[in-house]
Amino acid sequence: MKPLQDRVAFVTGASAGIGAATARALSAAGARVVLAARRKERLDALAAELEGASAVQLDVTDHEAVARALEPFDVDLLVAGAGLALGTEPLQAGNPADWSHVVDVNVKGVLYAVRAALPRMIERGRGDVVFLGSVAGRQVYPGGAVYNATKYALQGLYQALRLDAAGTGVRLTTVDPAMVETDFSLVRFRGDVQRARAVYRGMTPLSPADVADAVVWAVTRPPHVNVGEIVLWPTDQASTTVVRRDTERVD
Repeated sequence: MKPLQDRVAFVTGASAGIGAATARALSAAGARVVLAARRKERLDALAAELEGASAVQLDVTDHEAVARALEPFDVDLLVAGAGLALGTEPLQAGNPADWSHVVDVNVKGVLYAVRAALPRMIERGRGDVVFLGSVAGRQVYPGGAVYNATKYALQGLYQALRLDAAGTGVRLTTVDPAMVETDFSLVRFRGDVQRARAVYRGMTPLSPADVADAVVWAVTRPPHVNVGEIVLWPTDQASTTVVRRDTERVD
């Protein structure tokens, strides 16, 4: 029997990157996975790969849509994976419209998903809520003010929910990776492929599968064990601002 047999997992941000990798890993461990994101074609393609998977086109910034999306499923494992950053300007040169979008996705989107999923987990007396955080919620860096703020907010949410859900049987976990090679930088730099590639040049970043492996490990511990916080660094990265790079590598 697979360790997540009979579990129903709802994964936001599942159309690419860490979200897609996590959905694949949870499915491989036996969970029935509900894939949620805005890009329906990608969701449908991934759902076709995974036995018993469902695809739900969803904008996590719409709280009513989030509630409707979760309602048909008996979710007992939520992975709040949707998130993004836009730009690296200092705060005094930033775009308030970008700030609003990042806050809406990274903070409100998580709140809406948790609000929709948590009550039934509490009624059931068990469940897992996994936040996809970041080391950016533990250490700041230049040009990251708004993104840093959203990930620090997730740290606060994680800690507060541990108190709100105490004694309910629901486990709370935050998985906080450093540099992961996904479309994250491409989105941040608004489609500038060369600039996005330069982020990872000369070093070996984490892969989405590395983060997915940590998520699966956390939610497959015995019921009395709550793995609260996992921080993942590439071996080449010492902090948010210190990265060892091999200048002879051009990949």
